Amino acid sequence: MARRIDSTPKKDGYRMPGEFEPQKQIWMLWPERPDNWRDGAKPAQKAYANVAKAISQFEPVTMCVSKEQYANCRNALPPEIRVVEIASNDAWIRDCGPTFLVNDKGGVRAVDWDFNAWGGLVDGLYFPWDMDQMVAQKVCEIEGIDTYRTPGFVLEGGSIHVDGEGTLITTEMCLLSEGRNPHMSKEEIEEKLKEYLNLEKIIWIKDGIDPDETNGHVDDVACFVRPGEVACIWTDDKDNYFYDACQAAYKTLSEATDAKGRKLKVHKLCMPKKNVTIKADFAIDTVEGTIPREDGDICIASYMNFLIVNGGVIVPQYGDENDKLAIEQIQAMFPERKVVGVDTWEIVYGGGNIHCITQQQCK
Repeated sequence: MARRIDSTPKKDGYRMPGEFEPQKQIWMLWPERPDNWRDGAKPAQKAYANVAKAISQFEPVTMCVSKEQYANCRNALPPEIRVVEIASNDAWIRDCGPTFLVNDKGGVRAVDWDFNAWGGLVDGLYFPWDMDQMVAQKVCEIEGIDTYRTPGFVLEGGSIHVDGEGTLITTEMCLLSEGRNPHMSKEEIEEKLKEYLNLEKIIWIKDGIDPDETNGHVDDVACFVRPGEVACIWTDDKDNYFYDACQAAYKTLSEATDAKGRKLKVHKLCMPKKNVTIKADFAIDTVEGTIPREDGDICIASYMNFLIVNGGVIVPQYGDENDKLAIEQIQAMFPERKVVGVDTWEIVYGGGNIHCITQQQCK
């Protein structure tokens, strides 16, 4: 039975582990919104299935799906991938799902953050988001995991990365945005993160590369490879759309120290050579309450939006000339893991990538 805990993880000795620590399984949400995904979401569903299959080489995967799409989803996935019926407004479990925690006695709990579709009524991407708001609780009910709630405090999983040893990386662009927690100061937000993820230090990168959709989630920009080491997006090309953000993030991380006082080792990860853009012939429905997707819109295609799993790393591929280089660079960061590339431009068209559509449950 899953209970709501009226305390905080820090008080109870629970922490958010690094993504590179042991995992029990990966959770995903099946896409179907015709106002976000082109062609009735069929190309996106194929891409999600390919991501799920790649992950399942390394650890179990659970796909959550609406009752309307259950039969289609079950048919699209191999039998080893579990399919459960959970309603949602869209398919971004990184952001609306639970953040799992561990203690040093083998216990697992989770944080159930407030979710408001990346900005609520200020600059959120759709309305309503009521079913998304229930996803974390339902996942924890299925697994029998106790949760901490943060009523009145909005946070998405894609906006944070931790080293499991007291350090978190995030962006000011996202966490200080008007649509998240405008009633709180930067210091108050820091204290909330420290209390609910058991942290000692927050490293603030100024901007992300996705101001219009997620308000600059960090999982497109940087992540912890292991304690004391981070990966950061990089380009030397001054004409690259993301040049300024890459340079600034790299400078910030290169000058940073973690909670243990270590100067961070920063690994550079290339960006795609060409921009991925929405095309005029995409059949994407226009629906009231949703920001329309228009011809020429630049999508946020970052190789950084990979997922670390048990013994592996699942990496986005875009049919770009830098695809191979990105795989090589990530393999060098993770010599002990098998790096697997998956074509994900259909997911990018919808506003995210592999990390955004997955959520790891720790052991």
